[in-house]
Amino acid sequence: MGIRIVLILIVMAALVTVGCAGGATTVPPSSTPVTSIATPTPSVTPKPTTVGGTAGIIHPTWVTAKVEGNVASIPLSGVNSGKMIHFEVANQGTKMTFMAYQSGGKTYVRASVCPPCRSRNFSLAGDFLDCDSCHTRFKASTGAGISGPCVNYPKAEAVYTINGDNITITMENLTKAYTDTLEIG
Repeated sequence: MGIRIVLILIVMAALVTVGCAGGATTVPPSSTPVTSIATPTPSVTPKPTTVGGTAGIIHPTWVTAKVEGNVASIPLSGVNSGKMIHFEVANQGTKMTFMAYQSGGKTYVRASVCPPCRSRNFSLAGDFLDCDSCHTRFKASTGAGISGPCVNYPKAEAVYTINGDNITITMENLTKAYTDTLEIG
């Protein structure tokens, strides 16, 4: 009889504990995620989507940039089809991410990094770039910060050329745009 009462009390204590916690669980310190810059998976190419059925919000589509010597290239067709193309290149051991998109009939290539929040993903919402982490908004045509916590880090443009169906950018121009974006400005 005594064991039965102890078991009932243990079950009741467990139910009260779960009920008070609202079913929430805690994450042990050893599995707490560490904030870091996400490394995109270039081989995954999701289709542009909208948020809540709202037209005009284009999420990133990652592509693998082709790098030959000092020049990186991405397909112009992806940008021309209305996608927000993101790609990554490495220069002297530093991984740098970029975005290419069209706004107002013009194609832009900009550094895709938000230094304070460490995001590398941006969506295109009409005439604005929206950081997918902190939701700072930047003017798509200039890269200038409009609102949000990372507003002081404008997205620098990389000078590019169009060769056939490719957008080509020198590593020098990519590095300059990326470095400029890391600076308050």
